[in-house]
Amino acid sequence: MDTTHRTDQQRSADQRRRELLEAADRVVLRDGPRASMNAIAAEAGITKPILYRHFGDKGGLYRALAKRHTDALLAALRAALDAPADRRRRVEATLDTYLAAIEARPQVYRFLMHPAEEPGQTPEQGFDVGRHSAPLLRRMGEELAEVIAERIDLGPGNEALARVWGHGIVGMMHAAGDWWLGERPCTRPELVRGLADLLWGCLAEVDDREGGPGF
Repeated sequence: MDTTHRTDQQRSADQRRRELLEAADRVVLRDGPRASMNAIAAEAGITKPILYRHFGDKGGLYRALAKRHTDALLAALRAALDAPADRRRRVEATLDTYLAAIEARPQVYRFLMHPAEEPGQTPEQGFDVGRHSAPLLRRMGEELAEVIAERIDLGPGNEALARVWGHGIVGMMHAAGDWWLGERPCTRPELVRGLADLLWGCLAEVDDREGGPGF
């Protein structure tokens, strides 16, 4: 009975956490980097101390939101890599999946990657997004490195080189996507083609790893 009670409590806590994250998402979609704990608590119909009880502080809430969105993005990227198409089309589809995600929810992207810039705000009042976003990008780089290592034969030092490629590609996507989202100097398909052309010189030359799912 005691075990069942604890399990029910955990399910209830997990459900409540999901509801709070959904409320936070709605505020972030509206306010972007300026989303505040006060606004999120109000959206969820609770007090700020209760929100702190679930996430600790804005950093804890940020990490929970980052995991939620990164999990969804990584699943979409893997689906693009698994699509039944030739390698070039899959590379373009993967790049497009990332860019489409940040284009569809630019306020979420800005919340995750850019601090709010409030006039007269001190560092203590602000939110150090860089300290939190770096692990997010590293996670994406490691995930892509795993995909590359299991699918492409890079010869001696395969795993180390796969990590070089994984982090390099994520860095390229992030930097190019950030610039493009802010300035819109070209269409998304044009950016996809340009980035794919940049990557293709190396990707066109390597063989699939024997016994792997192919890249």
